[in-house]
Amino acid sequence: MKKIIALLLAAVMVLGLAACAGKPADTTPSGDTKPADTKATESTTKATEPAAAATGSVYYLNFKPEADQAWQDLAKLYTEKTGVKVTVVTAASGTYNDTLTAEMDKSAAPTLFQVGNQGAVESWGDYCLDLRDTDVYKEMTTDSFNLHNDAGEVVSIGYCYEAFGIIVNKALLKQAGYELSDITNFETLKKVADDIHARAGELGFDAFTSAGLDGSSSWRFSGHLANMPLYYQFRDDNVTKKPATITNAYLENYKNIWDLYITDSATTGAALASATGDQAEAEFGQGKAVFYQNGSWEYPNLTGEDKGFKMNPDDLAMIPIYCGVDGEEKAGLCCGTENCWAVNKEASEEDIQATLDFLYWVVTSDEGTTMLAKEFGPSPFKNAKEPENVFFAQANEYTAQGNYVVTWAFNYTPAVDEWRAGLVDALTQYTAGQGDWSAVETAFVDGWATCYAKDNG
Repeated sequence: MKKIIALLLAAVMVLGLAACAGKPADTTPSGDTKPADTKATESTTKATEPAAAATGSVYYLNFKPEADQAWQDLAKLYTEKTGVKVTVVTAASGTYNDTLTAEMDKSAAPTLFQVGNQGAVESWGDYCLDLRDTDVYKEMTTDSFNLHNDAGEVVSIGYCYEAFGIIVNKALLKQAGYELSDITNFETLKKVADDIHARAGELGFDAFTSAGLDGSSSWRFSGHLANMPLYYQFRDDNVTKKPATITNAYLENYKNIWDLYITDSATTGAALASATGDQAEAEFGQGKAVFYQNGSWEYPNLTGEDKGFKMNPDDLAMIPIYCGVDGEEKAGLCCGTENCWAVNKEASEEDIQATLDFLYWVVTSDEGTTMLAKEFGPSPFKNAKEPENVFFAQANEYTAQGNYVVTWAFNYTPAVDEWRAGLVDALTQYTAGQGDWSAVETAFVDGWATCYAKDNG
C-alpha cells in the first residue's frame, strides 16, 4: 500500500493556489472540506514528569477545526513522553488567515503553521524555514506535494492528500444491471446514467444526486468540476504558475458533464438554484441516486451514523470525472492537498528544534502515524499507515494501473471567491433556462482575466 501511495504522490505536480484579492493570501481550503463552525480553541499541555533534557516548546496554529481534538490529544501525549510543552491553537472555520496574521504579530508567535498554496508562500514565505535538510523531510517519500519559494527552498511540506471524483453506489449500480467496469469514459458514463434515469420510476432511484447551486453545494461545480477544463488546458499549455488568461479550449467538455448532472437527476432546472449540499448527501446516503460528485472527505459522513444513514463501505467506489476528453480512459482521480506544514524560522533556535523534533515524532511514531491515517488519510512518509477510507484505495488503484492523476488546477484561480461567484451565477441562469452557455463561457474566461487583473493590478 505504501508503495502505491508513493507512486500516486510522485505522479502529482503541486499547483499553487492564487491568493484572493488582498494580502496576505487566504490559506484556507477553497471548499474542499466542510469544517465545523468551531471557535478558536487552545490547549497548552504540560509534562506530568518533565524530561530533564527537554528544551524549547512548540506552538502549532492548526487550520482544521474538525481535527482539533486529535491534535490536542497527540500534543498532550507527546508532552507526557518528552516533557516538551506543546500548544495547539485551532482557528475558527474560515478565519485561519486572519488568525495567523494576528498571531504572527505576537512575541510568542506560532512555531508551526499552515502554508498550503502558492499564494500563502508569497505572503508568508519570509517566515518559513527551509525544511530540505531536516529529519522530517528525509522521512518523505516524495517532494511532489511540497511548496517552494523562488530560491527553490522547501518552505512547506504536504503531509497528506485528498481526492475527488464521482462517488458510486456499487450496489445500486448492480441493481440497474451494470458494473464499474462498464464505465470507462464519458460516453459509457452517459449511456449508463441515461438508462438509469429513464428507468428511475421502475428502479426506485435515479442516476445523479442533485447538482445544487446553493452556496453549500456550488463549490463542487465552480471549483471541483471546473478543475476539469482547467486541468486539461494547463496540461496542454504546460502551465506552471498562475496564468493571466485562460481559454475556452475544454469548456465544451465542462458542458458535457454539467448537462448530464442536471438532466439525469430527480431534481432539475430552477429547483437546483436552492438545492443544498446536505440534500445531495442525503439523496446518496439514503439510496436515492447512484452517482454523487464529491471527495474523499465524504467517507466518514457516508459510513458514519451522524447523518441518519450508514452506508456499507463495500458498496462505495470513486471513479474519475469523465467529460469526453480524448484519452480520458487513462484518467485517474483528482488528487491534491493544501495540508502543508511550515516552520517559523523567526522562532528561537530551541523552539525551532523542538518543533522539528515534534514533527519527526508525528510522522514516525505509532501514535502519530495512526492519527494521520485516521484524520487525514494517506501521508507521504515512510512509516505511513494505510487509511480505512476506500476512496484512497481507489486513487491508488488507478495510479498503480498507470492512469494519470488529474491534479488540482483550480488552485491557480485568481480572486477565487469572486471568480466562482460569477461562474455560479451564469450556471444558475443556464440551468434554469434563463441564459445560454455563452454566458458561462464569458464568466469562465473573461471573469478569470478580470480577477487576475484585480489581484495583480
